[in-house]
Amino acid sequence: MELWTAPTPNGWKVNIMFEELVEAGINLPQLKVRTVNLQKGEQFSKEFVKHNPNQKIPVLIDGDVSIMESGAILQYLAEKYPTDLLPPNEKKWEVLPWLYWQVANLGPVFGNKLSYTRYMDDVEETLKSHPLERFENEANRLLKVLDGQLTKHKYVSSDNFTIADIAIYPWVRGWKWSKIDITKFPQIMDWVDRVRARPAVGRGLAYGVPKEEIDQWSEERKAQYASSGSTIASNENLDRS
Repeated sequence: MELWTAPTPNGWKVNIMFEELVEAGINLPQLKVRTVNLQKGEQFSKEFVKHNPNQKIPVLIDGDVSIMESGAILQYLAEKYPTDLLPPNEKKWEVLPWLYWQVANLGPVFGNKLSYTRYMDDVEETLKSHPLERFENEANRLLKVLDGQLTKHKYVSSDNFTIADIAIYPWVRGWKWSKIDITKFPQIMDWVDRVRARPAVGRGLAYGVPKEEIDQWSEERKAQYASSGSTIASNENLDRS
C-alpha cells in the first residue's frame, strides 16, 4: 500500500486515518508514504498524474486500486478495515453526510479564504474585498451549522469519533491561517481540543512534514511532539510498517 501526500489539511486527513486504524488494533499492511513537494510542482509530474489526473494530493494506491480524493480514501479505508470510525449498515448514514459536507462545503470555503488571506499579497485589496467577504460569511454560516451539531454529541455525528471528525478537523484547526475566527463557537473550540488530544491525531499531523521545515522548528516544539507520542516525519523516515 502506498500513500502520496503532503502536509495540508487534505493530506492530514488520511494520515490521521491510518494512525486511528493502528490505534484501533488494525494490523495494516506495509505502508510506503511518499511526500509530494507541492512547491516544486511534483503533483503535475507524469508519474503522479497517472494516478490522479486531477493533480491533487492525496492519492492511495492499494494493489491494482488507485484512489484519488481524500474523502473517498477515508471511506475506502473505513470500509476495508471495519471499526467504529464508520458504523455498519444504516448507522453509517449518520456519518457519511458529514464527510460529504466537509468535502463539498467546509473544505472549499476554508481553502478559498486561505488563498486570499495567505497567498495573494500582490493582489489589490479592492479586487479581494468581495471574495473575502463572501467566503468569510459562508465560513461563519458553516461553522454555525457545525457548532449546532456539536451541541447534540461529543463528536460530529455521535458520541463516537468517526471519519466525519477526521475529515473536518484538519480544516478547522487551520482557522488562523484562513483568518476565520472560531473562538466565538464554544462547542467547536471544545471539540477541537478533544480531537487534538487523541494520540493518533498527533501522530497523523506529523506525517510528511518536509525536513527543511523540521530543521527550523524550535526544540520546544519538537519536545511537544515527542511528549505526545508523535513521530516527526521526514523524507528520510516516512517508510513505516
